[in-house]
Amino acid sequence: MQPGSERASSPRDDAIRLLARREYTRAELTQRLAARAHSAEAIAACLDTLADEGLQSDARFVESFVRSRIARGQGPLKVRAELERRGVERALIATALAEVEREGEVDWFELAAATLARRYSLPDSTPRERARRERFLASRGFEFEHVRYALERLDSVE
Repeated sequence: MQPGSERASSPRDDAIRLLARREYTRAELTQRLAARAHSAEAIAACLDTLADEGLQSDARFVESFVRSRIARGQGPLKVRAELERRGVERALIATALAEVEREGEVDWFELAAATLARRYSLPDSTPRERARRERFLASRGFEFEHVRYALERLDSVE
């Protein structure tokens, strides 16, 4: 029972309240509802119902999440890791990343080059500076091939 209320809220009430603000993965909702002392059985039943009604969808969450991270200039490794941390199935992640590539929504090589160009306007002049740029792109979740492409692309702009 919540202080000041006459009855405790149901898992559905709490889930709807959370989903009204933003999308959540099933795993995130499970954790949040469990923290509010709802039983595991009640949570599972509630989330099954919400998914059947189309109110909660991991696929919809992943699609939105991937697009927002691309807009931020993040690479596939970081996007994948963040989604896994949020409890999304690897198959769903792989499908979503393949979909944005197939639809032409992202070219990871060009995104790495654009991300680097936004941060650094001049070509690198020292091995130390090159290493700094490599670390920058790696921390943004780009693969080695993407980093190499972006560095060569920036070096060719003089």
